[in-house]
Amino acid sequence: MRSQLLTVAAAAPRVYIAAPEKNAREMLALAKENADAGVLLFPELAITGYTCADLFGQAQLLDAARHWLGWLAREAWEAGCKGLIGVGAPVAADGLLFNCLVLLHGGAPVAVIPKTWLPNYGEFYEKRWFAPASARRSAELLWPAENGEARWVPFGEDLLVSDRTGAVVVAGEICEDLWAPVPPSGFACLAGADMVLNPSASNETVTKSDYRRQLVTGQSARCDCVYVYAGAGDTESTTDLVFSGHGMICENGRLLAEQLYPAPGGVIRAVVDIERVRTDRMRRGSGAQEARPAPRRTLRLAGDLVESAAQRELLARRPEARLPFVPQDPAQLDERCAEIARIQAAGLARRLEASGAKRAVIGLSGGLDSTLALLAALQALERLGRPARDVLAVSMPCVGTTKRTFGNAASLAQLLGAEYREIPIKNALESHLADIGHAPDAYDTTFENAQARERTQILMDLANQENGIVVGTGDLSELALGWCTYNGDQMSMYGVNASVPKTLVRAMVAWHARRLCDTEPRVTRVLLDILDTPISPELLPVGEDGALVQKTEDTLGKYDLHDFALYHMLRGGYAPGRILEMACIAYPEVSRDTIRTTLKTFYRRFFTQQFKRSCMPDGPKVGSVSLSPRGDWRMPSDAEATEFLKFE
Repeated sequence: MRSQLLTVAAAAPRVYIAAPEKNAREMLALAKENADAGVLLFPELAITGYTCADLFGQAQLLDAARHWLGWLAREAWEAGCKGLIGVGAPVAADGLLFNCLVLLHGGAPVAVIPKTWLPNYGEFYEKRWFAPASARRSAELLWPAENGEARWVPFGEDLLVSDRTGAVVVAGEICEDLWAPVPPSGFACLAGADMVLNPSASNETVTKSDYRRQLVTGQSARCDCVYVYAGAGDTESTTDLVFSGHGMICENGRLLAEQLYPAPGGVIRAVVDIERVRTDRMRRGSGAQEARPAPRRTLRLAGDLVESAAQRELLARRPEARLPFVPQDPAQLDERCAEIARIQAAGLARRLEASGAKRAVIGLSGGLDSTLALLAALQALERLGRPARDVLAVSMPCVGTTKRTFGNAASLAQLLGAEYREIPIKNALESHLADIGHAPDAYDTTFENAQARERTQILMDLANQENGIVVGTGDLSELALGWCTYNGDQMSMYGVNASVPKTLVRAMVAWHARRLCDTEPRVTRVLLDILDTPISPELLPVGEDGALVQKTEDTLGKYDLHDFALYHMLRGGYAPGRILEMACIAYPEVSRDTIRTTLKTFYRRFFTQQFKRSCMPDGPKVGSVSLSPRGDWRMPSDAEATEFLKFE
């Protein structure tokens, strides 16, 4: 299993103004408590306190800050803190004073990064004491040693720090740098930084934390990076200013951890995934097109920051959602479903309008997918100011159709005002099987696919008769698995569910049920019964009691697991072995053997069924994971799955 995970932490220590020794001891205690962290970040000027003002001109304070930073580096290393520690400090160089991020590793400072943009407005007047990074003349500065010889330490805003193997590359910027029109971190990420550290002392005012959060998450998203932000805590508060200890850890725009107004010594931690960062950056590739960042100096540490020996433990500390396509927060879920519904309706409305179609023709089975397609079609027509009767919902029962699904299809169409027709296909199926010399009781692939193609033929012909288009019902999960009949239900004029996975289809139908519960309670009752019906293509004969015999998840495995694999394969680019470990953690109630078997089914079918996706109809893209051959997924139809099945 290849993965690049590490624990990062951001702290808001108790700060004593102009007391470097006390501050160093506070930070050492927190470093020991977080000794397993690959990166630990403290706030801006944390060694002295940000609010020292004209005390920054005192040699005694600057000498003490330098001395106790060296002490902190040695003591933390000897105490077993093997990660990278970032501390804000005033550093004298080139006859000037700089506001810096000092990186500690191996018992000593290894890099000093000066602040580029100095705020000099409102309550900020940093230019009174500090020089900007552009004023530096040296690439190194001499760091006096307490015992032994002084050492030269790399100095500059152009520094990147890499661990021994290059598994993670770290850059730094300081507070105002992020608020500037062109943050230095953008250029650092273009030059290869995976992670940005920002020690800050941004004071608190009304709504400022919201804007700060937007800045951090936005920069993390734009740069495809991990962004660690450590703000000064409330013990820095003095005179007119109050500080909140705002700390954030973001990964590719996702807020993994946050604290605001923590108790002194508050620490947030998160397990970040450098593999995910690099996969997203490689897939987008936009950063490598035109920009030519200034040359950067990369320092390589002697040790590793990525915790390779404990990857499964780190995965367990980085819980992934069981249903990655479905938000867990109810309010966010409702908002997501409403947005998807708007996208589906807008896309289908445009296709109906552009094609001049008079009808939207849908094969309505009483299952989840066709139900969602019907609801989307009705919203599209409403958008166009057209009546619900312009939807033609067609039920085509055969040997596998149950009374439950047949009744639900009829009730739903009629309650919603669509035109409803029943066209049984049993006789046409028997005639066709006889024509090709197929035994009527041979319930094989031919028997099943003949039904799907007969239904598609009927829908296509009705669309011709009615001057309409066939609205496809198949979803993203079925396309991924090839769980559709080639030139059967795989084909339509517009696949409205094409980028909605099965788990999200279920959530969407449930959302529509909630949406309609007050105005259309009978529709809601039907939708709830459809949600409670086992997923099935209903292509095999029902039992003697009329009960359903064929259940899709009995054949393929649970859609929850297939969607989990689909998301993390396409969105994260993760190897099958890692996805297996992640799924075992996300689904502890499912045996490892069952999960492994389901994942192997997913990979086998995903590779062998690409030919069906290569000619799939148009359909609205609703999320970041899609399989459209025109935009999101280009794959040879004859690729081998062998390498992707090598996991246990």
